[in-house]
Amino acid sequence: MDIHRLEVFCRVLELKSFTKAGEAVFLTQPTVSEHIRALEEELGEKLVDRLGREVLPTPAGKILYQYARDLIRIRNSAVQAIKKFKGDLSGHLLIGGSTIPGTYILPAILGSFKTRYPSILVTLKIGGSGEIVEKLIEGSLEVGLIGVRWDDRRILLEEIFSDELILVVYPEHPWAKRENVAPDELAGEPFILRERGSGTRMVMNQALESHGFAPARLSAVAEMGSTEAVRQGIKARIGISILSSLAVAEDLDRGTLVGVPINGMKLSRSFYLAQRKNRQPSPLCAAFLKYFQEQASVRDNYSAPPFSSPRVNHREKKSPTASMNREHRGTF
Repeated sequence: MDIHRLEVFCRVLELKSFTKAGEAVFLTQPTVSEHIRALEEELGEKLVDRLGREVLPTPAGKILYQYARDLIRIRNSAVQAIKKFKGDLSGHLLIGGSTIPGTYILPAILGSFKTRYPSILVTLKIGGSGEIVEKLIEGSLEVGLIGVRWDDRRILLEEIFSDELILVVYPEHPWAKRENVAPDELAGEPFILRERGSGTRMVMNQALESHGFAPARLSAVAEMGSTEAVRQGIKARIGISILSSLAVAEDLDRGTLVGVPINGMKLSRSFYLAQRKNRQPSPLCAAFLKYFQEQASVRDNYSAPPFSSPRVNHREKKSPTASMNREHRGTF
C-alpha cells in the first residue's frame, strides 16, 4: 500500500474536500480522485462518500484512516530519528494550545525553538481545551498546552506554570481609581462572560465559588466566544470582566484597560502540558518537550519569565513580553 496515497486519503478526510486536499498536497483534484480510487480498488471497499460539497468517510474509510495516521506517524518518526542521528533534526511538528496559552505563550516559545531548530516546521492549532484534548486522543496533535485539568485517563497532564485572573474595567469606570473592591460589589455591575465551557470561565467560576461568591450572582449582560471579544467589549463599556493577566498585559501597559484587585480574593489558574498517554513522542516532539521544560525551569528560577506577565497591580509598570507574539498563529 502506497504511503503517499494514504497521506492524500487522510488529507481528504481531514479537509472534507478533494479540492482542498489537492491544494494542501500540491496535486490536482483529478489526481487526488485517482489516488482514492486506487486505494478503493486495492482494498475492495468504498472509502469515502461525497455528500454535496462535503466528503465523509465510510465505515471502512474510518478504519483505514485510523491505521493510515499511525503508519504515517511511524514513517515520519523513523525519518526524524535518522536525521537526528545525523545531527539534522527536521520535519513537521503539530502542537495544540487552548486560547490563552495558544495565543499568549506558545508563539514566543515556538519562536525561540525555531531559532534552535530552523529546519523544523511547526503548526500551532488554537482551540478550546476540549478540542485540543480530542485531537490529542485521535492522534492529530502530539502535544498540547491547556488551561483546565482534564479528567480523562487517556491523557497525561503535567502542571507546568500558573497565571492569574484579574478583574478588568475600562479607564473611565468608577472602580478604575479604587485600591480594591469587595467581592459582593461584583454582583451589582454589568458583567461580560466568556462562553460556557471555556477554560477561563470554568476557572473563574471555581475560584469565585472557593471564595464564597456564587457566579450566578454576577449580572451578566453578554456572553462572548473569545478573550479578544471580551477585551473589546470592556473597551466599548458593555461591562467589566475577569480575564487572564496574560491576555490584558498590553492593555494594562497602555492604560486602555485597568486591573482592579478584589479584596481578599486571588484568582489563579494552572496551565497543563497534555499528551496522549502511552504514545511515544516523535524525535521532534521529544526535542520540543525538552526545550519547553528548559523554558519552564527558567521561569521557575527567575521572577521575570520569558513568556508570562507579572502579577497585576494596575498602578505598577508591567512588562509587555507576554503579548509580543500575540498574532503569530498557524504554521511557523
